Amino acid sequence: MFPFRPIGFVRSPYGDAAQIPKGPGAEHQAEGELELLPEFETGLADIEGFSHLYVLWVFDRVDGYDLLSTPPTDDRAHGVFSTRSPRRPNPIGLTVVRLIRRDGARLVVRGVDMLDGTPLLDIKPYLSSIPAEEIRRGWMADAEARRRAGA
Repeated sequence: MFPFRPIGFVRSPYGDAAQIPKGPGAEHQAEGELELLPEFETGLADIEGFSHLYVLWVFDRVDGYDLLSTPPTDDRAHGVFSTRSPRRPNPIGLTVVRLIRRDGARLVVRGVDMLDGTPLLDIKPYLSSIPAEEIRRGWMADAEARRRAGA
């Protein structure tokens, strides 16, 4: 077993899974907040320099799992590991959001696809698959520049 505990909770406009856009052409443009518990606020230092974030969270309202799942974009079942089904052996969700701003221990973000009150496990900077003109590398760009200058 691996002990996990929430670092915070999602504040989202979605109270029910049926409200979350799914299927072909679904866009996740809803704004929400990632509210960290006070003891983790220091861990947000320097996060403002990043444009997008990975958010790891728990499907806390799902019981059990299915190894085959029929996604809303197809009429055929697929292995759970090739879908974004919430019914997974380890009910962990992964979402990429756009960081709008930080307000203390709260991050205002766009692109939430989680239910209100969802437990957060981790937040990490997203650094790939975003067009180069949209990427902000935050403190990493400064560190890379310093290394190049010192080489």
